[in-house]
Amino acid sequence: MQKTDVIVLGAGAAGMFAAIEAGRRGRKVLVIDHAKAAGEKIRISGGGRCNFTNIHTAADRFLGRNPRFALSALRRYTAQDFIARVDAAGIAWHEKALGQLFCDGLATQIVAMLLRDMAEAGVTLWLDTSLGALRRVAGGFEVETGRGLVRAEAVIVATGGKSIPKMGATGYGYKVAESFDIPVTETRPALVPLTFAEQELDWMKPLAGVSLAGRVSLGRVGFDEAVLFTHRGLSGPAILQISSYWREGEAITLDLVPGRDVAGFLLAEKQAAGRAALRTALGKLLPEKLARLLEQRAGVDGPLAEMSRQKIDSIAAGIGAWQLRPVGSEGYRTAEVTLGGVDTDALDGRTMQARAVPGLYFVGEVVDVTGWLGGYNFQWAWSSGWAAGQVA
Repeated sequence: MQKTDVIVLGAGAAGMFAAIEAGRRGRKVLVIDHAKAAGEKIRISGGGRCNFTNIHTAADRFLGRNPRFALSALRRYTAQDFIARVDAAGIAWHEKALGQLFCDGLATQIVAMLLRDMAEAGVTLWLDTSLGALRRVAGGFEVETGRGLVRAEAVIVATGGKSIPKMGATGYGYKVAESFDIPVTETRPALVPLTFAEQELDWMKPLAGVSLAGRVSLGRVGFDEAVLFTHRGLSGPAILQISSYWREGEAITLDLVPGRDVAGFLLAEKQAAGRAALRTALGKLLPEKLARLLEQRAGVDGPLAEMSRQKIDSIAAGIGAWQLRPVGSEGYRTAEVTLGGVDTDALDGRTMQARAVPGLYFVGEVVDVTGWLGGYNFQWAWSSGWAAGQVA
């Protein structure tokens, strides 16, 4: 039987950050993970550059039963706070579109920074160690591990969600919550490519690899980012974003040329070059393969001069508000995060502690707080981990 002050279950972004903060308070901390290396999702994130935060972090960038739950932690440990830590570590970074911050070098720099900070804070790290049942005992908790039983006054659950199972993701954290009668909201893949039925794929497959800057919307929610056609359906940042809001049976709306008056453009082209084909005109706005497909789907085989104003308006409407109905998503295999999780009504927003189970904390992706694409989920990991680390 080993004893410590705090056990952190999970050596991902939230777990390591919580461990660092608790260790800096003088707590004896043990981090346990079944993976062979710490911070694996950090390592692969952002194409290997780690989109470590977003300077536009705000409550409206998060989903969950109560998105405002995240506000307390996000306000107390901000994107600027993490940027300062990255700067202090000498890690160069740059801003991409929409406030996304990436390392100039490799994402492993962030992992190395966290491991170094853990070591300096006196944190012990057990990797390649299986986790079993977690129980309450006198004075705290007891967890079964591949290295035997461990007891601690406090436990921070930072085991993530179900996304990317090939990297070892499991539903362990949800099972822990349920074993203590802490409710878990419905979980589903989020920030994930959307798939389509065979009749749609018949025309989509030839477009595989075609990308464009579009707008994808669902109800009042919309995203102006890249859209990518694939052999299975649609991907790209705009699609990943809308996937968090999409539900089975719903249609999404795709604007292929946001901000453009397509009807006006086609009428001008008709006047200037009436003998040109529709695909030629559309090719000035869209990738050639897509322009040809739209001409085909419009049933047009003559020049622009032969097209009526009604036909032009109909084509323009289809380009600006193309209704598509996905049948599913690629699932947890490619999902960047898990939507849903430990019900925030059961947690204290300031400390991340379970209200009914003193000493038990939940941080990061395992909680029902899911951010947009673009560094928001990492900021939630830092902020929630920091909040728990101040008190555990």
